Amino acid sequence: MSTRTTVLWVPDWPVVAATEAEQVPPHLPAAVHDARRVTAVSALARAQGVRRGMRRRQAQGCCPELVLIPVDEGRDVRLFEPVAAAVETVVAGVEVVRAGLLLLPADGASRYHGSEEVLSERLVTAVAEQTGHEAHVGTADGLLASILAARTGSVVEPGASREFLAPRGVEDLAYAAVQDGGVQDVAELVDLLGRLGLRTLGDLAVLPAGDVHARFGRLGAWAQMLARGDDSRPPALRRPETDLEVSCALDPPAERVDTATFVGRRLAEELHALLLEHSAMCGRLQITARTEAGEELVRTWRTDLGGLGGLTAARITDRIRWQLEGWLTAGALAEGGRTRGSRGAADREVPTRAALVHLAIAAQEVAPAGAEQGRLWGGPSGGDRRAHRALDRVQGLIGGGGC
Repeated sequence: MSTRTTVLWVPDWPVVAATEAEQVPPHLPAAVHDARRVTAVSALARAQGVRRGMRRRQAQGCCPELVLIPVDEGRDVRLFEPVAAAVETVVAGVEVVRAGLLLLPADGASRYHGSEEVLSERLVTAVAEQTGHEAHVGTADGLLASILAARTGSVVEPGASREFLAPRGVEDLAYAAVQDGGVQDVAELVDLLGRLGLRTLGDLAVLPAGDVHARFGRLGAWAQMLARGDDSRPPALRRPETDLEVSCALDPPAERVDTATFVGRRLAEELHALLLEHSAMCGRLQITARTEAGEELVRTWRTDLGGLGGLTAARITDRIRWQLEGWLTAGALAEGGRTRGSRGAADREVPTRAALVHLAIAAQEVAPAGAEQGRLWGGPSGGDRRAHRALDRVQGLIGGGGC
């Protein structure tokens, strides 16, 4: 079963954020690296032969003028906040998947604005006018189809996602790997599929589902579901249990972001303990802050980490810290007159314009752990992955009934 999904995508966001933070002149080619390989490339660098996955020396060999900037996920999120705020002037209820990628409720928004095409135009215009960034918008049935539609700025007609996906290469599955640990898993699967002669999503979609699960495990079954244009949300998330929420009044009010983040760490530990107590996982994480001036700031993050082991207290804390810094950088909390770059945001010592008096985090779309289907972008622990793979191999040998 699939649902209409709208995706807003800002091309090459990690390198866009990095060059903005480091004030790299726009005429210079740039790339982001993780100390080993290139992870994001600007259009100018691509034109000179630089590609993702290259080693640093190889990239510099292709383009001697290349400006290399270290990966900083916190910086990417902070600088993406103005884009999310611009989108919310058009559509309420956006979800941050990762910096550079937003999910929006398509059905109600398109009816309100008249059509999916008009909605796309207004979103692109709002982002361009309020942030100066170029954004692409796509709408389709299911997550993978909508992400790929956004990359081409197109609208896929209802029921046509499978045909839209069929001619595309299996390597496009990587675009749905939006969480920790997912990219490598998908790369290994894509390599295996290619060696077996399955080179397009259509080749994968037509295989018998039972055979795919027996040969490729949960990851393969999930990849096939995406290839068929089905919805990325697990059925358990369609019948959510009660949200789990923790909150704290800040007395005295927190005047610095690092102080609020310290409180946020404690709330993250409490929320994670609640999820453990209820043996639950969640599809979304909502962060809410209120200032002395009465301003309420809300942002929702998509998690879908594929199990209890993915959404750790540390990861919840990271999102709280990034979001507080994002609001600060966007001017929602910052004292006027000082521009914050990646270095300034990292020290987190600038006082806020209006002190925070309340902070809350809520786990939404809560479902029993284990009731969800596996995630292409999943973040379970290494032990969880190894256990699932071992069980999949056993089931492949003796059959489902033997388990």
